Amino acid sequence: MPSVYLPHGGGPAFFMTGSMAEMFRPMGRFLASVPGLLPGRPTAILVVTAHWEAEVTTFCGGAQPELIYDYYGFPPETYAIRYPAPGAPALAQRAAELLRRAGLQAEVDGSHGWDHGVFIPLKAMLPDADIPVLAMSLTRGLDPNQHVAVGEALRPLRDEGVLVMGSGMSYHNLRQMGNGAAAMEFDRWLDGALAGNAEHRRSWLAQWARAPSGRVSHPREEHLLPLMVASGAGGDTPARKWWSGAVGPTTVSAWAFD
Repeated sequence: MPSVYLPHGGGPAFFMTGSMAEMFRPMGRFLASVPGLLPGRPTAILVVTAHWEAEVTTFCGGAQPELIYDYYGFPPETYAIRYPAPGAPALAQRAAELLRRAGLQAEVDGSHGWDHGVFIPLKAMLPDADIPVLAMSLTRGLDPNQHVAVGEALRPLRDEGVLVMGSGMSYHNLRQMGNGAAAMEFDRWLDGALAGNAEHRRSWLAQWARAPSGRVSHPREEHLLPLMVASGAGGDTPARKWWSGAVGPTTVSAWAFD
């Protein structure tokens, strides 16, 4: 299975009507196409979510995690969205053990739920909710090198049919959503950063904050760090740009490591 970095949209916009929903419609169509882009059906999906931070890398170990509606001010029906996919407790233990073998700290939390960075893109991609899902946190401190290392440790899961999926947004500045020039500039930089082998990507991504429009695109980097994990899991294969589209005037993209 590939390792991928996908946009998860704006709150529950994929499942709304009106102007906000229309703005995210092309992204939703792309997510719906993702199963057809994969080489087969994943045995499970490991989702690195931008909306969960823990002291150490933590995996959601419940058999049927509850949903966390961590978006605010949206229509009432968006708080009734369901995504009853099974959890992956055994995979949580396996993933944590892979990290520990690599000298990284890891924990399994059997009570944590799935935030909208998990269930919203998955519902758009796989509405039947019939593939086991494992959610993974970011690590507080938001160190890019550490998140790349986590991805490297998780790489063997790809050979077991697990889709490693970073869920974030390549541009995430809610105060400058109209800054199309910055979004495009950083997107081009990301293309260059992701075009090489593992060492090339590791070196470039460690310096993302110095990139052209890097800090404009990500005043805080939680929506970018899932890309670091996906890149680490990608091995020496350069990224392939899977999709690029507009949210208003800003560019948002997705990449895959085959």
